[in-house]
Amino acid sequence: MKSAVETLSPTRAKLTVEVPFEELKPSLDAAYKKIAQQINVPGFRRGKVPPMVIDRQVGRGAVLDEAINEVVPQKYVEALQANSLQPLAQPEIEVTKFEDNETLEFTAEVDIRPEIALPNYDGVEAEVEDIELTDADVDEQVEALRERFATLIDVERPAVEGDFVVMDLVATHEGEPIEGAEVSGMSYRVGRGGMLDGLDEALTGMAAGDEKVFQSELVGGDLVGQPVDVTVKVSQVQEQELPELDDEFAQMASEFDTVDELREDVRERLGRGRRLEQAAAARDAVLEQLLDRVEVPLPEVVVTDELNARRQNVEQQLAYSGVSMEKYLEDEGQTLEEFEADLDRRVRDAVAAQFLLDEIAKKEEFGIDQSELSEHLVRRAQQSGQDPQEFANHMFEHNHIPELVQEILRGKALARVVESAVVKDASGNVVELKNLRPDGTIGEPESEGDAPEATAEEPAAEETATQE
Repeated sequence: MKSAVETLSPTRAKLTVEVPFEELKPSLDAAYKKIAQQINVPGFRRGKVPPMVIDRQVGRGAVLDEAINEVVPQKYVEALQANSLQPLAQPEIEVTKFEDNETLEFTAEVDIRPEIALPNYDGVEAEVEDIELTDADVDEQVEALRERFATLIDVERPAVEGDFVVMDLVATHEGEPIEGAEVSGMSYRVGRGGMLDGLDEALTGMAAGDEKVFQSELVGGDLVGQPVDVTVKVSQVQEQELPELDDEFAQMASEFDTVDELREDVRERLGRGRRLEQAAAARDAVLEQLLDRVEVPLPEVVVTDELNARRQNVEQQLAYSGVSMEKYLEDEGQTLEEFEADLDRRVRDAVAAQFLLDEIAKKEEFGIDQSELSEHLVRRAQQSGQDPQEFANHMFEHNHIPELVQEILRGKALARVVESAVVKDASGNVVELKNLRPDGTIGEPESEGDAPEATAEEPAAEETATQE
């Protein structure tokens, strides 16, 4: 077999493959055996029909077609390996020349993984915002804890923002009740929002026993986006009574003896969380700086597939939340064109990051062991809210394990780049990343020679490149 490669673009190649007729013999023999099992010829047992009889009965052309269908995929794979090409999609194959007892010739156009000239990825410099943690942030968390232990007391006055009401809701369209658009005895906090447009305004000023009708739009169902009349009836107005913020509360709500100890623990936990947020921003900034140093040709078929997948995911999430695309864009302050442009930019950055990190993982010769794969499977299952064993079974059954392996390798490649980077905050302080633990604390420096590993909290490379 001979093969030649024509580079159509940095991400697409055309293979021309020539297969001598003698190399088709195993496939021809297999074709005769297969057809012999499928036909009935008087005087011959099924499967024992000689080739010359098959040629007379079904025609030599049918046998040749069967052989070509088997041999072309095999020779295509051999040609890929011989020319060190990594395909990214199914090829477009065309048989350009073939006659009985003559050389078979075919071409295959396919999108391929681009060649990337890796830049120096040691010591990448990047900057992130300072960690900001104020007394107001601590107060907010402490207040949230007090609210968990609050009690509701009935009051005989009109509802104001922050009160809780017990209410009944009924939506009608053109005078007819809408099936599924009613609730009874629901507790709702006035001013919380996120339920029905106009609800908070209607509830403000209503007392127990009051009834009011207001216009709104449903966020789900057959009448989504259409104006409906909503009748709300309040049966109770309740005021939230918070416990006193004293040492007794600290002992009841936590493991601490005093409010000062409780507040200090809240501050420490917030600090760890902000440190992790800063680390995520640092990963983004380092990867962005690295991408600026290299040109990564992008196969349009990969970009298009990823764009379609992202769009579908957004649409599914909006449908699940009962929010229309128009409403989502309005809340985000974007036009559809701006949304599409932003999505396209993020997808292209993500695809470029994947190719780049794949090359780094290859150069560094990273590997993974079974425990790393098992931990990654469990983490992915938890992220998707699935049972780990069922998730693992699905991944194995549908041959998705290579994709998970690639995710792990990309995570290691990103960790390798980030841990050697020099990241400073806006005040000029060096941000500690190499020894940052998954809980946000700073650990002891690792011994020399330890291989970098992605932490449990480290996002997948493609997610890191596209965080919003």
